[in-house]
Amino acid sequence: MSDLSQNTAALFTQGLALHQQGRFAEAKAIYDQILALDPKHFDAMHLSGVIVMQGGDNQQAVALISKAIALNPANPAYAPAYNNRGLAYRALARQEAAIDNFDRALELGGPAQPEVQFNRANALRALARYPAALAGYDRALALTPDHGEAHYERARVLKIMGRVDQALAAFRRAAQLKPDSFDIQNQLGVTLSEFNRADEAAASFRKALQIDPRSASAHTNLGNALNILGKTDAALAAYDAALALRANYVDAYVNRAGTLIALGRYDSAISDLERALEFAPHYPFLAGILQHTRMLVCDWDKAEANIAALVAGVEAGQSVTPSWPLLAMTDNLPIQRKAAEIWTRSRCPLDATLGPIPAWPKHERIRVGYYSADYYNHATAYVLTEFFELHDKSRFETYAFSYGPERDDDARRRMSKAFDHFIDARQSADRDVAAYSRQMEIDIAVDLKGFTTGSRPGIFACRAAPVQVNYMGYAGPMCADYLDYIIGDATVIPPAERQIYAEKVVTLPHSYYVNDSKRPLSATQFSRAGLGLPTAAFVFCCFNNNFKITPAVFASWMRILTRVPGSVLWLFEDNATAAANLRKEAERAGVDPARLVFAKRIPPGEHLARQRAADLLLDTLPYNAHTTGTDALFIGLPMITRPGNAFAARVAASLLRAAELPELIAASVQEYEDLAVALAQDPKRLALLKQKLTRDPASLPLFDTALFTRSMEKAYGAMMERHWAGLPPDHIVID
Repeated sequence: MSDLSQNTAALFTQGLALHQQGRFAEAKAIYDQILALDPKHFDAMHLSGVIVMQGGDNQQAVALISKAIALNPANPAYAPAYNNRGLAYRALARQEAAIDNFDRALELGGPAQPEVQFNRANALRALARYPAALAGYDRALALTPDHGEAHYERARVLKIMGRVDQALAAFRRAAQLKPDSFDIQNQLGVTLSEFNRADEAAASFRKALQIDPRSASAHTNLGNALNILGKTDAALAAYDAALALRANYVDAYVNRAGTLIALGRYDSAISDLERALEFAPHYPFLAGILQHTRMLVCDWDKAEANIAALVAGVEAGQSVTPSWPLLAMTDNLPIQRKAAEIWTRSRCPLDATLGPIPAWPKHERIRVGYYSADYYNHATAYVLTEFFELHDKSRFETYAFSYGPERDDDARRRMSKAFDHFIDARQSADRDVAAYSRQMEIDIAVDLKGFTTGSRPGIFACRAAPVQVNYMGYAGPMCADYLDYIIGDATVIPPAERQIYAEKVVTLPHSYYVNDSKRPLSATQFSRAGLGLPTAAFVFCCFNNNFKITPAVFASWMRILTRVPGSVLWLFEDNATAAANLRKEAERAGVDPARLVFAKRIPPGEHLARQRAADLLLDTLPYNAHTTGTDALFIGLPMITRPGNAFAARVAASLLRAAELPELIAASVQEYEDLAVALAQDPKRLALLKQKLTRDPASLPLFDTALFTRSMEKAYGAMMERHWAGLPPDHIVID
């Protein structure tokens, strides 16, 4: 060996040792010294490129490694150089060039190079070539089964491909192999959350935070999991921790606001939403959420301008509001449809990962699945239970899929007995619920939630059944191409408007709204004095949720009170802020705020009974009384309404027609107000209306649950006849 070779060999040994110790600058200086003596020294040139790549200068790294490779590009020993140049190209986002280098490394060094296989798969993933990337990770893991990073990246690809159950298993394996990886623990938690395994997700987020306690995203993720578990105080603390670390973290503000709304702390929620909107004016759907929250407290400052801006945004195709709150802001049906299209496309598009739904044989009984979060003491349970009980079990086999809170109350116990099968789906992912539905060969899947709070449209996006139906929960078009039908009647969806709906319309006779003649009714005799009402005055009432009260509706009510001296307006008090704001609005209208009386929330049976203390229910627009309307009519309390131009704005009119009281439907604001005043001044006429409701309620179509059930069953039969005949869904009219 020459003196030069001996000198460079000694220097290289010294430089390599420094390099391995992480003393990169010193190692680089020695490599430069070697190259000054021998410009064709491959290892010094190659490792100089590696050092500059480790320092972040990927352009120079490519240049240096390319010089090294140029010395003898076909040398099998150069495979690591091709691999490292591929890594530099990856860092420069030149993925195709990276793949070419990884391929060359595999040609020279053979396929048994797990790191090269792994790096190549990463480049393929960056190009969204997911099946090829997955195959690459599988090759790497076949060579090194305990490669934690490969399990992690493989899990990410599986998740993107919709193979979420396999992704979860891969995340779990990665977490076992690399328990100190923040990214793995955090992503495992996110995936567990998607499987509705909030307790396990929270544990993963806590492990992630042990690794990196300054991660605002992990604190927020933990808050979300704790919120699902009902641990709201701990959830709020987690969001607080996130915001202490990152004061402009919009996701934390939005999620904390959601928890505050659930707790009824609307003022604090509004502050969070306003702050979030300051930081991110175009955050998807945030403006609509904020306006809805303001309506929950009857804060109408700039309401008209804000709603006009939301409508304009929807018209322009922007993600400015969820579709459900918009039902209470406008009765512009085409705008409601477009908002639903935007929401569906963004949050719950068609999920084809389960593949086409298989054909199964015609069953002896049609299998109908009802999917809801409300199988407990909830408005849905109050009106639907008898319908479930009255199903013709010789023709229909019924399944309840429950994904709401686990409650042991009277409604849950009664409802669970009404079904042939009651399935707890709380901890199952949407895709798993859909897959199980297919396994059970559900013929008709009925979504009782739509886009309302607690809904899971993802189940239907995966196609749980060959026929899928929107009923009850969402009073408007959902515009999801995986929903075949919407249940309505000729009042809520007139024939001329069917084409506005993406779903095919099922038109029931009378009202689409179902009732339960066995709903709980307290025997308590409430006195007006005990309820805070004047003994002799005329009592108007409205127990609709506060967000349904609009400035225009309230102004109309104040004009009615002014025309009926001494009368009072009895309202539901969801929160103290709303009550205070409504009193202020009354005073502005020249009405004594003391003429507004607020009712607190009490058990359903007692609430029904106390409504007998009222004289007349005044409906809201554009979101009518729905369950509150049937409650009132059920106990003999007349209601007046003014229908609007969309489904939710016509429900009260549908109820009144089915109660054979069409004379209580007003055609204009003036007619609505005149009718209210006339009834207040004509006790005999009002008494006759009450008598009609209470004399023989079962004779009225609205309260004939058996008649309603037979109509729905005819509709189900018609749906299935089309399906069995291989025909697409079409409008159905039940006579």
